[in-house]
Amino acid sequence: MYSMSTLLYRPDWEEARDRLTRWWHGEDLGRAMLQIATPREVVVEPIEQMPVPPGVICPNYTARDIDFRVNLARRQAADICYFGEAVPRALPGDLGPNTLALFLGCDGVEMPGTVWFRPCITDTDSFALRYDPDNFYWQVCKRLHEESLKFSSGKWLHQFPDLIEGLDTLAALRGSQQLLVDLLDRPEWVHTCLQQITQLYFRYYDVLYDLIRDEIGGSVFWCWAPGRLGKLQCDISCSISPAMFRDFMMPVLQEMTERTSYSLYHLDGPAATVHLEALLSLPRLGMVQWIPGAGVEPAWHSRYWPMYHDIIEAGKRVMIFLDDVKQLSELKREFAEKSQSFIISVYVHTPAEAQRCIKMMEL
Repeated sequence: MYSMSTLLYRPDWEEARDRLTRWWHGEDLGRAMLQIATPREVVVEPIEQMPVPPGVICPNYTARDIDFRVNLARRQAADICYFGEAVPRALPGDLGPNTLALFLGCDGVEMPGTVWFRPCITDTDSFALRYDPDNFYWQVCKRLHEESLKFSSGKWLHQFPDLIEGLDTLAALRGSQQLLVDLLDRPEWVHTCLQQITQLYFRYYDVLYDLIRDEIGGSVFWCWAPGRLGKLQCDISCSISPAMFRDFMMPVLQEMTERTSYSLYHLDGPAATVHLEALLSLPRLGMVQWIPGAGVEPAWHSRYWPMYHDIIEAGKRVMIFLDDVKQLSELKREFAEKSQSFIISVYVHTPAEAQRCIKMMEL
């Protein structure tokens, strides 16, 4: 834990954090929350760039070089100027889009832009899911956070690594195709594994939370919340029925939302929307983040407005990414007094443009 009431990379962070706290607690602040980033025009802290180490294929996820990853995180935080409710942050300990699976036995294979997880459960009778304090990836993840904390204190926050949970973690451990067979042939085994994965998730989450939380207990998982924040997902849900989702995944999500103070669900792709009704029935789920996926209209498109209305009517918030500030005015017109239920991320080119976005949403 370290003091974050003001940050070198965002001197007005205390005011932004106060707005986010009040927003999470249901206060209407008159506009959507805005995570606006621009290129930094004035260097606040010069950081010499380290070259990519030999053999590293995926610099953003590599576990091969602690010093390089810490240097990369520092530069990622320092190169951006933050407006609205954007929090200066970096992901030094992220080892791939399912870091928990690495802690539980998968090997990570670096690919351009990502990491592929080699399944490790070949025999369901002999494999045991367990907490391994000496696991290579867990040790690297902790060291990355510990080392980068030496540089980040008073400057920027650490975002949680993309841990992932439930069926997606089991799919990484078992292989997606084999897991789909297991759902039919070994349902009790799957249920047992999911219960174990949830317990193990929090063995790791709790350690990381104590490392990276700010002085009021706030944490970052794609946005900031004033307490224990969890990002939930189930991308393999695109391949299963609503009945299977309710049977296997809903108990996981129920428990995870009860064990965190704030939560958001990463809903990814049109095929996943069949599960939205179930998700909106979770009493403690706070927000749905919509990612349409490739080949369809982007998140700001009017095609998705009925879905956003449904999410808001269910008492949840909506998180989306825009690719142009022009779309802000369209969303504001459609949702009017409901716009305060959104948190919107957008990248703009200048600080002046960022300020215009904020003023436009306030009018």
